Parts: sequence; structure tokens; C-alpha cells
Amino acid sequence: MENAFQSAARTRVKKELEQLHSSPPTGIQVWTKNDSLHELEAEITGPENSPYEGGRFLLHIELSSRYPLEPPQVRFKTPVYHPNIDSSGRICFDALNLPPKGAWRPCLNISTLLVSIRLLLVEANPEDALMAEIAEEYRKNYSLFVKKAKDHTQQQALVYSCTNKH
Repeated sequence: MENAFQSAARTRVKKELEQLHSSPPTGIQVWTKNDSLHELEAEITGPENSPYEGGRFLLHIELSSRYPLEPPQVRFKTPVYHPNIDSSGRICFDALNLPPKGAWRPCLNISTLLVSIRLLLVEANPEDALMAEIAEEYRKNYSLFVKKAKDHTQQQALVYSCTNKH
């Protein structure tokens, strides 16, 4: 039974990757890492009119053998100045967790998740932050937050690019 499930999960991941390659969402690219369907990497470009505009953010995605029943584990490899992303790249985002605290559902997919993470760069949720000081700054001094996020993006996110895409 487990092998049948793993086979179904593999088939779904292959289909999702084919779709991501043939019709990638704006600002998102995904590829396998070491030809593994359980380990992926993605690049998200900073959305226009955001402090992250022009940045290229590398993410690491791990899919368990229970995907899509369990959400992928996603981390930013590129440092990001953001209230919902900590210094080790962990992301505080409800779709990355199972209910009852999270919003992951098996009908979601890698593409939807990455589009949502890209939108999080535009619309932070300071009420559910991993980085309390940045959340406080976001709420009380937004212009300072924007300046710091832009500076951080210039220093950190422009050095990464997808040179090893498949």
C-alpha cells in the first residue's frame, strides 16, 4: 500500500513540475535538486513595487513521501528582511502547516504555494510574525521597514541567480 502511495505521489510531483516548467507562474522557477523528486529548489523574483523588487530569492523545498497529504517543507536560502521569515529561512505561513493551526490541503500544490509565498513578500502578516522586532517596525514605522528591506535585498538577494536550472 505504501509503495502504491509513493508511486502516486511521484506521479503527482512529476506532473506538477512539468506544469511549472511549461507554464511557470510570474516570477517563479522550480527545478529538482540532484534529480530527486523529494528535493526541489525554486527562485522567486521580488515582486514589482515591493521592497524586494529586483531581488532573486532562492528557496529549498522538501517533499515527504506523504505529499500531498502533508505540506512541503519550504525555507528561504537567501536571507530576507521580513516579519514572517526568520534568519534561518523558516517561513511563518499557514499554508505550510496542517490543520487545525494551518491551512494546508492536498488540493494545494507547489505552484500555488510558491505564488502565495511570493505574495507574502508584498503583504506581510505582522500579527503572526517570526521576527518580532521587524513586525513592530512594519506596524509602527513602515517607511523604515521598507528602507531596511530594500537595503537587505540589494546586499543579499542580487547575488543569487539560477545558473543551475534544469
